[in-house]
Amino acid sequence: MSLQRLSLEQPQPLFGSAATRRLEQQAAAALPRHTLMQRAGRATARLAQALAPHARCYWVVCGGGNNGGDGLEAAWCLQRAGRPVQVSCLADPAALPQDARLSWERAQAVGVPWVDQPPTLGAQDLVIDALLGLGLTAQPGRALEARLRHWLHMLRSSPAALLSVDMPSGLIADSGAWAPALAPEADEAGAHQTRHTLSLLTLKPGLFTAQGRDAAGQLWLDDLGVCSSAEPPDAWLAGQPAPSLRAHASHKGSFGDVAVIGGQGLAATGLGMTGAALLAASAALHAGAGRVLLSLLDGGACQQLEVQPELMLRSFTALRLDGAVVVCGCGGGQAVLPVLPAVLAQARQLVLDADALNAIAADARLAQALLARSQQPGWVTVLTPHPLEAARLLGCSTQQVQADRLGAAQRLAQQLACVVLLKGAGTVVAAPGVPPWINPTGNARLATAGTGDVLAGLIGAQLAQAKSSAPALTMRQALAAVLRACWQHGAAADAWPSGQALTASALAKNLKENGC
Repeated sequence: MSLQRLSLEQPQPLFGSAATRRLEQQAAAALPRHTLMQRAGRATARLAQALAPHARCYWVVCGGGNNGGDGLEAAWCLQRAGRPVQVSCLADPAALPQDARLSWERAQAVGVPWVDQPPTLGAQDLVIDALLGLGLTAQPGRALEARLRHWLHMLRSSPAALLSVDMPSGLIADSGAWAPALAPEADEAGAHQTRHTLSLLTLKPGLFTAQGRDAAGQLWLDDLGVCSSAEPPDAWLAGQPAPSLRAHASHKGSFGDVAVIGGQGLAATGLGMTGAALLAASAALHAGAGRVLLSLLDGGACQQLEVQPELMLRSFTALRLDGAVVVCGCGGGQAVLPVLPAVLAQARQLVLDADALNAIAADARLAQALLARSQQPGWVTVLTPHPLEAARLLGCSTQQVQADRLGAAQRLAQQLACVVLLKGAGTVVAAPGVPPWINPTGNARLATAGTGDVLAGLIGAQLAQAKSSAPALTMRQALAAVLRACWQHGAAADAWPSGQALTASALAKNLKENGC
């Protein structure tokens, strides 16, 4: 059994609510009664004391399930340690599950104080959220909803730090979405509250995507002494990629070509978008591609090439689409439509972004041509939609995509036989037939125009370098290249100097060649 702060160095298996419950049931059947709850309570109390060693009050708020029992057991431990603990319990003790009822009796026996209203707390104190944990998979019933909202408001509005047991209450473990009636409101000071989450038994996917990262804060894990190898993971949390080394005996052809096609000029619409293609090309160049070719659509001009002379301008008709990794769509506008059929039919390694995705979503013939690529040995396609583009491709709403980001990415990957990178908080990377991955790097600095174009170009560079050693890429190799690029993109934002605005052009120029 080990309590540890989450490390991002190695990949971590993620288990949804059903798999976690199976592991819990199997472990409980092999252990003396109440053992897992005692371990969970000890782990919670130990972390609580480490996080708030000078607390004048540890306020434990317990629900009516086993998560509440974990909180009651933590209160027992804190009381026995001589710590100033107070407990609020939403449930009738007689209605508690068997183990939770036993923890309630133990807390009663050592004189844990019970309160019906929140105590007066300060910044040095700690609130322990043991209301719902893994117990929430969907919307609560109306009878419970009002009481939960009241107590959640008290938790989230407290000036004290917040420690959630297993999951932040109201957050769905499998998706990272809030149950609608339990989502934080604007007047709840969660954005300024120090937050921690102690995940028990397993790490859950919802802690790392959608609203999960903001809700969970700093993550901790205690496996409670239970081995998870009996269950296949539902997803994976990506780890830091290993550095790639370049041989001295190399030349520009050793690291592949990237051809960026996009950047509609002013002629057709009066809206110039050449900057998007330039950003993708700059990212590919700074990420280590051997050569970067830039094909601007609709007669677009690019005076910025004066400061990026390494880029090689090509007309679309002069490109060898089968010889380079093609990145298509960045700023393409309507001008991408005439070139897409040839791109889909000829590019062996292809990254589709932005307007290329919108065009495919609107044209069944292009979608069929995209699907047909999967029948070509050694051909790979990467899609990089944001949630709205994913919704167009799936024929659903953005809200439906965000409510189940992992499921949406998996459906797209399966339906179109592609590697899919669904952008957003906790970017999801999916490929057919394998569990999805969640990227743990990146932050809100990336919420600015052009950073998605940088990511598309970066993926192109990573694919080009992978292709240089294996011209016929497998889906697994393409997936690894995309994960490396996604990590690198987010890590650059995480390392960004405090107080300095992140712009896409600066991000492209600050990428590290080896992806770490």
